[in-house]
Order: sequence, then structure tokens, then C-alpha cells
Amino acid sequence: MNLERAKGTKDYPPEEKIARQEVIDKLRAIFELYGFSPLETPIIERFDVLSAKYAGGAEILKETFKFKDQGDRELGLRYDLTVPLARFIGMNPNLKMPFKRYQMGQVFRDGPIKTGRQREFWQCDVDTVGTKNMIADAEFIKIAQRFFEAIGLNVIIEINNRKLLDGLLEDLKIPEDKKNDVIIAIDKLKKVPLKDIEKELDEKGIPKKKVDELFKILKTDGTNTQKLEKLRKLLKSTKAVEGLNEIEEVLCYTDDMDYTETKKEGLKEKSNVVFSISLARGLSYYTGTVFEAFVDQENSNIEFKSSLAGGGRWNKMISEFLGTNREFPALGISFGIEPITLMLNEIKKSKKIEGKKTVTQLYVIPIPFDKTAKKALDIVEELRSKGLKVDMDIMGKGISKNLEYANSYNIPYVLFIGEEELKKKKYKLKNMKTGKEEFLDVRGILNSVGF
Repeated sequence: MNLERAKGTKDYPPEEKIARQEVIDKLRAIFELYGFSPLETPIIERFDVLSAKYAGGAEILKETFKFKDQGDRELGLRYDLTVPLARFIGMNPNLKMPFKRYQMGQVFRDGPIKTGRQREFWQCDVDTVGTKNMIADAEFIKIAQRFFEAIGLNVIIEINNRKLLDGLLEDLKIPEDKKNDVIIAIDKLKKVPLKDIEKELDEKGIPKKKVDELFKILKTDGTNTQKLEKLRKLLKSTKAVEGLNEIEEVLCYTDDMDYTETKKEGLKEKSNVVFSISLARGLSYYTGTVFEAFVDQENSNIEFKSSLAGGGRWNKMISEFLGTNREFPALGISFGIEPITLMLNEIKKSKKIEGKKTVTQLYVIPIPFDKTAKKALDIVEELRSKGLKVDMDIMGKGISKNLEYANSYNIPYVLFIGEEELKKKKYKLKNMKTGKEEFLDVRGILNSVGF
């Protein structure tokens, strides 16, 4: 038997998992900073929930892992964390609103494999249910800004509104049964050549004249304010106007009205939030604000086109699940751990920064092992009780092999505990980077390593 992973999956050795965990921990801290609490839902969902017409839509169902249990019930692996949240709210409709939750976990899509995208991958979602107020939309942009700033990654956060796109298609008199096809095509603009999208729309029966008008409007440029002003003159449908009003309100709450995508006009850059008219977010459940975060390639010197985070408003899904007229407005954003950690690794490589191979901060070597191990273990436990991450030789390997072991994992400090040291209650601490050695008691050890 050949030992192989399933296609589209990946093992994460400690040096990679540590980096991923640091990202997850930062996200968790920021989510909780904004008042979001954790929620956990099953990886397996009923297929009728995942395939509901008001859930992910036909495109995502093509990538859904589907199977039956021994009771012949149709099940599927969750393809995101939004549909499970909608199902949870639908099963618990008496929760006090707004309900603010975050969830982190694996999702599965049987789709194409590419850089930064596997068939099993992590999503870190944060959502608010129960309000239509645009302050909530702005809050998610601020969460994204705070997180990417915290990890030192330059991004552009693009924002749009599905009402604007729906209204645009209405103004162009695109037939109702063709609108979703156009939205899906627009969503591919960053990924495939324009001529391929034009061909796709032609095959869907959209007249070339309409396609030309559509892309002319989508190319509207300028600052956020200038784009809004130009589109107000071009678009007249109620939906389009409502979408423009909501975008303007969100940008005002985040103080991002005057950002410019280009510096050629001599306009001053104010933030990293850009009103992008072509941003669609292809999933069918989005109803209002949509946003995505991309690497700011100009300021990062990194070429990476996939999004790092994305989300938006999905106001109808929960009501549809319940079959009720009661409104459950909702919105959120999802952060992709795979592409984010990939970008951070690229930055580390460019700066020649070596990643952590272990979480261990201090490695203890008892000398000789058979006579000092028990007392050394007591000291190790005392250090651990203070929060220091300590490992200890448990094989009696000898000094040279133990130092080789500590070096192989880039453990920053080594502590030697011998019989004489035990008598004096002062132990030799070695800084593995500088080579400096000093004899210290437990308190001194903690102070020296930064505790």
C-alpha cells in the first residue's frame, strides 16, 4: 500500500501549524474584542439544508461532497460556515438579537485545486444576526482592517452591494432568469480574461450590446466618492439607488469615502477600502453589502490574486429556512487561513525570517539524568505553573545530543540542572542565540526569558 493523502488535502507539520495557530489566535482575540462569542456546528449537515435554493446556490453544489449514511439519509460536508449558522438560528429563533458569533473550522469543496486553495480548508467566520443597520456592515470592515494590520499584511478591502448589481441589471433590462448567470460571470472578472466572460455571457443568450453597456458601467473609475456620483447619474432603478445609499453609508461609518485606487490623478490616499463596482461574491444568498480583501500587490511586492477574506449580507436565508415572514437580517465575513498563512510565509521568506519549529521556550537537561531527573521535573513543573512553555530531556541522551536536539528545533533557551546546581538552587541558563550563560534561581530564569 502506498501511503498517500486524499487529493486536495494537506498535512501541517508543527512549523506550519504553529504559524496557522498564531493567525487563528489573533482572529479570535479581535473577534472577541468586538463582542463576538464562539459557536460550534457539525461538519456533516443534511444535504437538503446545504442544497436549499436560498443557501449556497447551484455553483457551490457542484463542489459539495455528498454521501448517504447507513439509514439511507442524504448528507453532505459543509462547504462554508454560513449555512450551518442559518440552520442554527432557524432551530433557535428565540435567541436575543443581535446574535454575534464567530466560528472556526474545516469546510470542504470538491473543486479545482490551486495555490492557497485545497478541498479541505479552514474558514474563520464572524457574523451578526438581527440588524439591518449599516454600522454592523462597517464593523466587519474595521475587523478586517484591524486584523490585517495586526499581522503586518497590506491589503485592499473591496466593497460593493448586491442591490446595486441587481439594480444595474434591471436598468439594462436583463431578463430575470438570466440575472444570476450574469452575476456569476461578473464574479469571475479577477480570475479569467474578459473575452472568456463575454463568450460565456453570449452562450447564456445575453446580447452583445447589453454586455458592452454592462462592462462600460463596471469600469467606472475614480475615488469612492466620484464613483458614487457617476453611478447616481447612470443608474435609476430603486434597487440601484438603495444599493448606492447603503454603500455610501458604510463608507461614511468607516471614514473611507475619499480613497483612490490610483495615484496618477494626484489624489491623496486615505485608506485601503475601495468601492469596486464589479465585486459580486457569486454565492446566491448575498442580498446587500459584499466585501473581499486582496493582497495590496503594489505595496507588498507580492503577486497573489485570490482573496484573503470575503463576506457580506445575507438577509433572507434564515427566514426561508423557517418559512416565515419574520425577518432575520444577517451579515458576516470569512477569513481564509490557507491563503493568509501562505502570504505570511512568503513575507518571512523574503525577509529571511525562520518560522517556529516548536512552541517550547525552554529545554531542560538533567545531568546526570538518573540522579537529577526527579528534582529537575519538580523545577520544570514550577516553571510551567508560571506559564513558561518547558520541555525536558526524558531519554537521558547526554549533553551534546540534547544541545543538538534543542538547536534542531530552534529552542531559544536551555537549562542545565546538575547535582551541584540543585544544592545551590541556581541553575545554568544558556541563551542559544547569543551563547550567554548565567546561573539563576527560578525567579531569575523567568525574568531572563521574559516572564
